[in-house]
Amino acid sequence: MIKEEKIKYWLDLADYDLETSEHMLNTKRYLYVGFMCHQVIEKTLKAYYVSIKNETPPYTHNLRYLAELSNIYSLFLDEHKAFINELMPLNIEARYPSYKEKLLKSLNHNRCADILSRTKELKSWIEKKL
Repeated sequence: MIKEEKIKYWLDLADYDLETSEHMLNTKRYLYVGFMCHQVIEKTLKAYYVSIKNETPPYTHNLRYLAELSNIYSLFLDEHKAFINELMPLNIEARYPSYKEKLLKSLNHNRCADILSRTKELKSWIEKKL
């Protein structure tokens, strides 16, 4: 696969996850809105990583680590840095049920709509750097 195809692969996955997060918001599955938004930014960062390094991105879900490895973290605005810190705990894939329950209590429609909106903004910002 050539570099452009790898970038497209990651961006296509991010787009799919973004659409999924919108559906999760509409069906009030708030825990998964946050999870999918995390995935959107993770996959967009992996596309950026490929564009800069022309190699397979590391297997990690740590958004800050991905951003730092690809040298985009230093370009982030303070609000971007704060937002990826907010997204990090929303990667619930391997979390224990009690953690998920606690996290779910902190999520509501307004907060999830805000997370989704900021995800779209950051995704677009990163894509403009490609």
